Amino acid sequence: MSLSDPIGDMIARVKNAQARNHKKVELPSSNFKTKIADILKNEGFIKDFKINAGDKKPTLSLELKYHSGNPVISAFERVSKPGRRIFSSASGLPKINNGLGIAIISTPKGVMTDIDARKQKVGGEIICKVF
Repeated sequence: MSLSDPIGDMIARVKNAQARNHKKVELPSSNFKTKIADILKNEGFIKDFKINAGDKKPTLSLELKYHSGNPVISAFERVSKPGRRIFSSASGLPKINNGLGIAIISTPKGVMTDIDARKQKVGGEIICKVF
């Protein structure tokens, strides 16, 4: 089965797992999802992630992070969707929650946070925002 929005599916799975206080969530793996998971780990939103290369298709396993029983990710929203792409220049990148959150940007130099994109003065497609 092919998905029309695999990143949206990833976000929905993480939100649903956190609503039920699950420790882990598994989803189909891709290079793009792995880069997003790496950013979430580096920014402290998830504990860890690993790719399980099984006999068929590889899966991405995210280990969710909680602080005093509440999920660390309070909001995880898709911005650019397949039906409506949202692009921004380096100077026009949004500040998420007054700098407490991050936006994940797909740029010509790779997938990065809005803070890194501003430092490198590069714009791109705003994939999602996390806070």
